[in-house]
Amino acid sequence: MTRFNERTLTEAQAPRTTASEPKPEAPPRQRLTLALTSAATAVTLMTYTAPVVTLRDTALALHTPLSAQAWLINGTPLGLAAVLLVAGSLADDYGRRRIFLAGTLTLGLTTALGALASSTLQFTLARIAQGAASAAILASSLGLLVHAFPTPRGRLHATGVWGAFVSGGIAAGPLLAGALPDWRAAYAVLGGAALLVAAVSTRTLTESRSPRGGRPDILGALTFGLALVSLVAALTLGRDGWLRAEVGLLFLATVVLMAVFVLIEQRTATPMIDLSLLRRPGFLASSAGGLFTGLAVIGLFSFLPVLFQQVLGMTPMDTAWLFLLWSGLSFTVALQAKRLAGRVSSRHQLAVGFALHAAGVLTMLGAIDSGSWHRLLPGLVLGGIGSGLLNAALPLLSVESVPPTRAAMGSGAQQTFRYIGSCAGVALTIAIVTSSPHGLGHGANIALWVSAGLALLAAAAVVVLRERA
Repeated sequence: MTRFNERTLTEAQAPRTTASEPKPEAPPRQRLTLALTSAATAVTLMTYTAPVVTLRDTALALHTPLSAQAWLINGTPLGLAAVLLVAGSLADDYGRRRIFLAGTLTLGLTTALGALASSTLQFTLARIAQGAASAAILASSLGLLVHAFPTPRGRLHATGVWGAFVSGGIAAGPLLAGALPDWRAAYAVLGGAALLVAAVSTRTLTESRSPRGGRPDILGALTFGLALVSLVAALTLGRDGWLRAEVGLLFLATVVLMAVFVLIEQRTATPMIDLSLLRRPGFLASSAGGLFTGLAVIGLFSFLPVLFQQVLGMTPMDTAWLFLLWSGLSFTVALQAKRLAGRVSSRHQLAVGFALHAAGVLTMLGAIDSGSWHRLLPGLVLGGIGSGLLNAALPLLSVESVPPTRAAMGSGAQQTFRYIGSCAGVALTIAIVTSSPHGLGHGANIALWVSAGLALLAAAAVVVLRERA
């Protein structure tokens, strides 16, 4: 924060530009940058959440067994987690606009290809490619906003709006998927929307970068990606027995690959992530917040709609409307959370958000098993408010916790941890729910307890990190 404040003060004290000097970006350009990055982020999250209400139909169409359904959801977060760090570094070094345009174009093409998939493998590969494209969009978006909004007040407003559109995309994805005739149509529409954003952005966005020199950390990205694949595979296969040899070997491979990744990052001149940042309490809070948001919040709510349909007998559209109570409140709260600036710190917002999520899921205990969707309503309200606070605080904390010239990398790091948690959370939730000998409703109760416990642990961790700062 010290470097950030010094930079801002220096900019404020700088003399006015002359006719020969470049003029600062005008407010209309700021608004266009915010509108396009927010729109792309919304489409990204819509693509991410579309399968939550169409999973059953997609699995039937692709003949996907229950043990492999986690891959239908986890393809996108796996691509996100594997590529976000390197996408953030590339955006800072080679141009945030360039990476943003590449991401939106690739997301449009791969999403459209997903609509044509005829097997589980093809669909999963398309989802992983969508995740990689989404990583380019999410990592570069905040870098573009930091460049377009150089003042703390402007940055607070921009990250608040951007965080709200994260929630908005989560809310709109299931509604779109539920409203269209089938899941293939939803992917075709989302692919077209991404291509439209790419076309408009070509003539609108301004390039920015902070080059360090050197080559992209391809070896680090490859090692990190393989570690994530091993982890998700272990969690997915674990539902059939956690003590099996292949599960243990996959977990061991994850640990070894992560150790190799750390060694690579320590030796390379241009690492995906500057490991010295792990000594900063703010960066640790941002990373922990992202990890537990994925693990406790996204992991659970990615599979709850499937339970609404399978246990409560709800249609995809009814499920989408019920899901909207949670995600719509998240959008509204995230949009208004900027009013808390100056009175409540980002870390406090994270702690309160996690606590509200825990309280919300605990009120849902027994609701699915009893067959009553009405009992879910209080929990969806509390959880939606908590999710909104998380989505508002995380992007601001991620760019505040690193030097301004590394904003895209800071954003990429926080979101990497978020989608690592999401991958693990989805696989863990499905494993817990489906492995219960007493039925899906009983398994859902166990998953709710686990989610609440993880959220409370996250709230405590964020408070401890704040006290060390």
